[in-house]
Amino acid sequence: MLDTTLTADRILIVDDQPSNTLLLEGILQEEDYSAYRSLTDSRQVLPVFLEYQPDLVLLDLQMPYLDGFEVMKQLRARVPPGAFLPILVLTADITPEVKRQALAEGATDFLTKPFDATEVILRIRNLLQTRALHLQLQNQNQLLEQKVRQRTAKLEETQNEILERLAQAAEYRDDDTGLHTKRVGQMSAQIAQALGLSNAEVELIRRAAPLHDVGKIGIPDSILLKPGRLTPEEFELMKTHTTLGAKMLSGGRFPLLQTAEEIALTHHERWDGTGHFRLQGETIPMAGRIVAVADVFDALTNERPYKKAWPRAEAIEEVQCQSGRQFDPSVVEAFLKVVNNSQDQ
Repeated sequence: MLDTTLTADRILIVDDQPSNTLLLEGILQEEDYSAYRSLTDSRQVLPVFLEYQPDLVLLDLQMPYLDGFEVMKQLRARVPPGAFLPILVLTADITPEVKRQALAEGATDFLTKPFDATEVILRIRNLLQTRALHLQLQNQNQLLEQKVRQRTAKLEETQNEILERLAQAAEYRDDDTGLHTKRVGQMSAQIAQALGLSNAEVELIRRAAPLHDVGKIGIPDSILLKPGRLTPEEFELMKTHTTLGAKMLSGGRFPLLQTAEEIALTHHERWDGTGHFRLQGETIPMAGRIVAVADVFDALTNERPYKKAWPRAEAIEEVQCQSGRQFDPSVVEAFLKVVNNSQDQ
C-alpha cells in the first residue's frame, strides 16, 4: 500500500550528464515511478525546485556552474525548519572528506556511480518511506497542537465565565442590575487603549477589571448596604474588601487572574500616597491606577444605597479635580479623551 503511494511522489534528478539522467529515468519507469523531472543545468535547480516541490532530490556533486555542494546550500535555505527533504547524492568520489562535506550541506544518503539499478530503487524507496513517515508524524503533531489549542481555548472560556459570574455575585450585593462591573471593565479598557497600551494589555484589563470588588462578598450587608455614612470602624472593615478580593484571586497561574488580583488589591490606592496601603505614584500598578478612575466615575454617575447619581458633567469635573491627588494625571488625561470622544459621537 505504501509503495504504491510512493510511486506518485515527485523526484527531481540533477546531473550534468544526460546519459545519467536517462539511465535514472529508465530505472524509475521500470518501477512505475511516474512523477519525476530531470535537469542537466544546475543553475535551473532552485527555480524548478520551488515550482515542483519534489519529495526527493537525486543530486550529482561534480557539475559545471554550480556543483552539488552549492546546490544543497541553496536548497537548505529554502526548506522550512522541521521539514525533511531527502537528498540522495550521486557521486563516484566516496572519500570520507567528500561524504563529510556533503552531509554538512544537507545530504541524506549516497549513491555510487556507476549505478546499480537494485541499489538505486532501494535507496529511493527507503528515503521516500522515511519522508512519508515524517509527514505523517508532522500531520499528527499538527492535529495534536490543534486539539491542545481547542482545549486551551475551552478552558479559558470556562475560566472567563466562572470569573464573570464571580464578579456578578459580588456586584449584586449592592447593585441590583449587576452592570457596574461590566461598565468598569469597558471604561478601563478604553482608558488603557487611550494610554497606548498594547491590544493584549487592553483586553487583559477589560476582562480583569470587573473583578475589582470581588472581595465585597466577604463584607456584611449591614456595612455594604448601609444608607448613611460609615463609622471609622465600619470603614476599616469595608477597606478589607481589597485584601479579601486579592486573597480570593491569589495563586493564579494565568495572566488574567494575576492582573485581577493586582487590581483588586490596588484600585483604592491614591496617587498622593494616602490610599489603603499608602502606595504612591508609579509604585501603584498601572492596572490599579486605571481601574481607580473608571470605578470612581461609574460609582459617581450611578445610584447606590448610600447616594444619588451625580450628573455626568459634575462627575467628570470631580475626576479632573482629583488629578495628581487621588488619580494618576496621565490616566485622567486618557479618561478625558475617552469621555470627550463618547460625547462627540
